[in-house]
Amino acid sequence: MTKYGCLIAAVVVVLILGVFLVSTYNGLVGAQQAVESQWAQVQNVYQRRADLIPNLVASVKGAANFEQSTLTQVIEARSRVGQLSPQASADILNDPAKFARYQQAQDSLSSALSRLMVVVEQYPQLQAVQAFRDLMTQLEGTENRVAVERRTFNQVAQDYNTRIRRFPAALFASMMGFQPKPYFQAAPGAETAPKVDFGTPGAPAPTPAPAPGH
Repeated sequence: MTKYGCLIAAVVVVLILGVFLVSTYNGLVGAQQAVESQWAQVQNVYQRRADLIPNLVASVKGAANFEQSTLTQVIEARSRVGQLSPQASADILNDPAKFARYQQAQDSLSSALSRLMVVVEQYPQLQAVQAFRDLMTQLEGTENRVAVERRTFNQVAQDYNTRIRRFPAALFASMMGFQPKPYFQAAPGAETAPKVDFGTPGAPAPTPAPAPGH
């Protein structure tokens, strides 16, 4: 092969390699954007849940002799979530410790809401109020959405994490700022969203299950 031919071959190889690297980089950017977009969806449903709680608390407070300890747990859990929410930007996805604290706060709120849903079954006067029943149904739907969006987040995060570990992306992903993303870990009972089943308004309610640890 002539010197000129070798030069052409070298240029072709460089071009092919360049195109391949650009394609790989663009694929990583797309996967990263998918993770951040899905994270925004998770944030949206969490915010929707937080927005429902004040109305729920106000409704429950009107019930005579309602178990204040259960209500207090919900209020305090929501407060902890509110303190962490401003920090829950896309940057939290690059800090596993912050992500874990945020998930723990959200899971504590889910647990407190689950206990509240059990307790309200003892209060037929609440169950008989249509506005309260509608509110609880909205809350159940939101809990279902939380489970769906978290599962979808784990799926897109897994796709992204797989991409940055594959060759050749693994050679330069870290240098270009592509960091592994954390996953939501399943909390005990998280696979089942709280169930709202008021039955017939005014009917005797079942005895609530004891809270964890009791």
